[in-house]
Amino acid sequence: MKVVLQHLTKTFPSRNRKNPEDVTAVNDFDFEIPDGKLVGLLGPSGCGKSTTLFMICGLEKPTAGKIFFGEEDVTDLPVENRGVGVVFQNYALYPHMTVKQNIIFPLQNLKGAQKLTKVQMEQKALEAAKLVQIEELMERKPSELSGGQQQRVAIARAMVKMPKVLLLDEPLSNLDARLRLQTREEIRRIQRQTGITTVFVTHDQEEAMSISDIIVVMREGVVQQIGKPQEVYDNPINLFVARFLGTPPINLFEGQAQGNGLYIGDEMVLPLEGVADRELTVGIRPEGFILTPDGPLSCSLSGVEVMGRDISVVSTNPHGLVASVRSIIDAENRVDTSNPTVRFALKPRKVLLFDRQTGERVAFQTPQMNR
Repeated sequence: MKVVLQHLTKTFPSRNRKNPEDVTAVNDFDFEIPDGKLVGLLGPSGCGKSTTLFMICGLEKPTAGKIFFGEEDVTDLPVENRGVGVVFQNYALYPHMTVKQNIIFPLQNLKGAQKLTKVQMEQKALEAAKLVQIEELMERKPSELSGGQQQRVAIARAMVKMPKVLLLDEPLSNLDARLRLQTREEIRRIQRQTGITTVFVTHDQEEAMSISDIIVVMREGVVQQIGKPQEVYDNPINLFVARFLGTPPINLFEGQAQGNGLYIGDEMVLPLEGVADRELTVGIRPEGFILTPDGPLSCSLSGVEVMGRDISVVSTNPHGLVASVRSIIDAENRVDTSNPTVRFALKPRKVLLFDRQTGERVAFQTPQMNR
């Protein structure tokens, strides 16, 4: 089921007496979610991602714009008639019911031709439980389950009616790190197995990038960029997107294009083509550094963190816009920790340039890129 959002906008009345203007939570969201894909809505708190999800499921009514499921206009359709499954951040399980009863509950509200017998409901509940691998827990109550198991029950309850669209609102935020990893893998497996169009809301860019077919990066109600996770990571449209995606985050420096070179301070770190002389913000992905004794970029060594297959070199630079510069290099490299200075060459495709004032991306070429 494809989902089409046409110029979707949502405003709320201001609660600030000094500033009575309405607050725009989502502003002119225009996007088509392809059938059978998992789309991640990504952004910081307050960016409008959950409001967008609530409008898709019918819990919030748009101020302007339309929502289509396939060719059907569902903008004014009640939530119970949209055929959506929703999983909330807090699971929202009924504590006095068993796992089986929680999963069956949505089926008990079906009427008319959709009404099921008790045997049919139990069979569908078992199928949903098997999908999330909790069939052995059917007689337990939520208080007897771990956080990860409760989350699986919530997913099974959302899936039991085989919804047209599955909506997940920060579903992993209450889990510890290991359970988050395990559960997000399960969500991806279930989505691929069922082929249900899924919208996944999160502020965690690693989650969104690891399981989404498409990510939508939002800021203050406005869509910043839409694309495949790797494409958005490699080619962010602006500084906000570049900073938001990546772990460790992108390293930022004050720089300038001068002549045919990119300078950080007095050091020409890359030859440049096609950029007029101007002040820039230089972004370098952590994996964009090459440790070499004669590298053009010098930094003051702070420490070395061994991470198994990789090494994180922590350093500082007087022109850095963040406290520390983090460079990820192969563990086969040896860092001379007795030397207070480390030098790096840069991988041109891991260097991103942005206008110092607007934060917009600045395209460039280097001789290495043209080879």
